[in-house]
Amino acid sequence: MHQGLLASWSDLEQKLGELELFLEMVDPDNPSDVKELEKTSADLQHTLEKLETASLLAGELDSCPCMVTIHAGAGGTDAQDWAEMLLRMYLRWAEKSGYPVELADNSPGEEAGIHSATFFVNAPQAYGLMRSERGAHRLVRISPFDQAKRRHTAFAKVDVLPEIDDPEIEIDIRSEDLKVDTFRSSGAGGQHVNKTESAIRITHVPSGIIVACQNERSQQSNRLTAMRMLKAQLYEREKQERQQRLNDIRGENRDAAWGNQIRSYVMHPYTQVKDRRTGLATTDVYGVLDGAIDPFIRAYLEACVRLGREPEPADLMADSD
Repeated sequence: MHQGLLASWSDLEQKLGELELFLEMVDPDNPSDVKELEKTSADLQHTLEKLETASLLAGELDSCPCMVTIHAGAGGTDAQDWAEMLLRMYLRWAEKSGYPVELADNSPGEEAGIHSATFFVNAPQAYGLMRSERGAHRLVRISPFDQAKRRHTAFAKVDVLPEIDDPEIEIDIRSEDLKVDTFRSSGAGGQHVNKTESAIRITHVPSGIIVACQNERSQQSNRLTAMRMLKAQLYEREKQERQQRLNDIRGENRDAAWGNQIRSYVMHPYTQVKDRRTGLATTDVYGVLDGAIDPFIRAYLEACVRLGREPEPADLMADSD
């Protein structure tokens, strides 16, 4: 087991011992003592849940930081708005978890929301947790963009890649293979960002991969971030090609179909968030959209351990919503 995780369990054990001593001294008639006891107990419970979740991380790359990209899918303006809602959900989750986040790119939609956004979660085990979110997410609600107030369905796709230095996979990015374009930022950021060509778009010509960054103030900072994005995507491509070669030899293909949403968020005619891989559901759709996704991450990781592989929507009967 990872030394950091062992140290965290030891720290929790020590705090539980301190709580036992406090229980012997607490005055049940003193509101201040009772309030402190409740807060300490809740904090320890939260820590215990996080450590139990961390103990489920057994993947080769689970300990890595990660890069997350959100793309608006089918659904027009509603899909672009939905992509922005998902971005906020993940940023709120990271903030509540104490994970540093670096927003690398944010492409606004025509009327509302975003076409796409990319951010880094710079924390150990970020990939192990966030890989549970990879796939298509579906939103069902009364559209705020429909004057007739009809029910609309929108989709957004979430990609999660590990940010890693793997000695077995060398990513050699040659300058002559890159086409670099500069442009003015289209997002918020003040006069400096919008009036200078600080945004960067890099095309890796051999692979056709295109990355862009416009959220930093300087062109150099945007270029460095864009190169990190490119390296992560090239690493994932090389990894997938290696896996495909293995699959061809084994005669099997475990690629999941993109069209099968992993999770549905229904806001009308009832409220429910349901994961189609694990069966976990909650009616607290607004809490989930405010970042309360830990139960879904935990259920996904438990399913991975139980099945010995990543769960898929086909593992459960399709939901009826």
